[in-house]
Amino acid sequence: MKKIGLFILIHFVSLALFAQENNTDTVVSASNIIHRDKRIDLLGKKMAEYNESLAFKIQIVDGYRLMVLNTTDRDLALKVRTILIQQFPDQKVYMVFLTPRIKLKMGNFINKEEAKKMQQQLIDMKIVPGNIFLLNEKVELKPSEKNSLPVEE
Repeated sequence: MKKIGLFILIHFVSLALFAQENNTDTVVSASNIIHRDKRIDLLGKKMAEYNESLAFKIQIVDGYRLMVLNTTDRDLALKVRTILIQQFPDQKVYMVFLTPRIKLKMGNFINKEEAKKMQQQLIDMKIVPGNIFLLNEKVELKPSEKNSLPVEE
């Protein structure tokens, strides 16, 4: 019984060895035969495209945001958010609802000086009826801003 099982196993393994397709280019040099599979080149191209696309995605880095408003008044929060979006279309405004409070945060600042400059500008414009705080947070880094990061050595 064991001999029959072993015979069947060897028979199927040998058939599987001959069942492979020949999708290769063969290059013969002096004493070496090189089989080149076109699928490897295709995989290499796909990996290169994927790596290039990663360079254009937003990354998360340490930075600063401004806490513009912390209130329970939804109407005030929506009003301030609308004004901020209209006045500063290049800055992102984040609205977070944590029962019962609504927090408005603004910006993705890499440099503290930029954040303080924006903070002072908002205080001077008197859009917000309270204090504006500078927060250390993880912020989004756009691909165009990657070149402006300070180089760490």
